[in-house]
Amino acid sequence: MRLAKGYYGRRKNVWTVAKNAVEKGLLYAYRDRKVKKREFRALWIQRINAGAREHGLSYSQFMGGLKKAGIELNRKVLADLALNHPDAFKGIVEKMK
Repeated sequence: MRLAKGYYGRRKNVWTVAKNAVEKGLLYAYRDRKVKKREFRALWIQRINAGAREHGLSYSQFMGGLKKAGIELNRKVLADLALNHPDAFKGIVEKMK
């Protein structure tokens, strides 16, 4: 019942309904910790793609060029550079070319 605090209606004060609601909520929490990682990776890829296209490259060409140039930055850092530091991202593109 402690875990059902804040739920609406019978979900907060009827034992069987609250138990079922809490179990379902815990299942969603477990599942969505995995889904969050997928969603962030997709967001980073979109941001990198947008930054790369400003310099005439597609995402796959950009990532392939980074690999060949030996630049090892993860997608999270590249997405941050593309969004917040376009000059630094441009420098990476120039090194990659």
